[in-house]
Amino acid sequence: MTLDSGVLVLAATPIGQVSDAPPRLAQELASADVVAAEDTRRLRRLTTDLGITLAGRVVSYFEGNESSRTPTLVEALRNGERVLLVTDAGMPSVSDPGYRLVAACVEEDIRVTAVPGPSAVLTALAVSGLPVDRFCFEGFLPRKAGERARRLAGLATEQRTMVFFEAPHRTGAALGAMADAFGDDRPGAVCRELTKTHEEVRRGGLRPLAEWAAAGVRGEVTIVVQGAPDVADVPHDPVVWRALVAEMEETGEARKDAIRDVARRAGVPKREVYDAVHKH
Repeated sequence: MTLDSGVLVLAATPIGQVSDAPPRLAQELASADVVAAEDTRRLRRLTTDLGITLAGRVVSYFEGNESSRTPTLVEALRNGERVLLVTDAGMPSVSDPGYRLVAACVEEDIRVTAVPGPSAVLTALAVSGLPVDRFCFEGFLPRKAGERARRLAGLATEQRTMVFFEAPHRTGAALGAMADAFGDDRPGAVCRELTKTHEEVRRGGLRPLAEWAAAGVRGEVTIVVQGAPDVADVPHDPVVWRALVAEMEETGEARKDAIRDVARRAGVPKREVYDAVHKH
């Protein structure tokens, strides 16, 4: 580490109630030489709510200027300044600006530390009621339907609980795509407006959740989805899938229900079993 270099501080900010701000956040804001903020207007509201005055200079640091602003901040750090990075809510660099700056600091052997605090990822995971012993964060899904479907297909056999961020106007479509990829009955939870006045956690199968969200969802949304079963009792073999569906149909079960059951037991998306049955 460069002896006379400064320190980059990644500071978590409240995802809802300002009273959730860690005490150290106010101290760091008041003492930083430079405060880099995703939205300087939100930063001003935050400092007003915390009752503090910024002594250092404020610069914007958001997706649009992240690449061009990073060298300037690294230079400030090389000159021994303490740079504090905050985003609109939660921890910087987690689906927010910050990764480029951290990577640049690591390359320059500049110290990076953090003020831990609120996190929509961990909060949603904790209140979801789904397994928390192993999980993965998948961030935002692609906006285009085809790309989204391919991303989810690649996660169909993921056994860890998955956490996603989603825009409210795309939540219904995302849940529908998840139901297609993971199965209608795969347990999930839609966590909306976490820690805020209108906080809501809706739990259930992915298809029912998609039908609920089709009417429209408001606010910040985090989706938690249970992972695939540990062990599939049906092999990954389309020939076996077709035979099982045929057997279940012979006993009077509807084809769509048989396909869904076989997909669940095989640990694959329903679409794969459907194609094996209908396109053979």
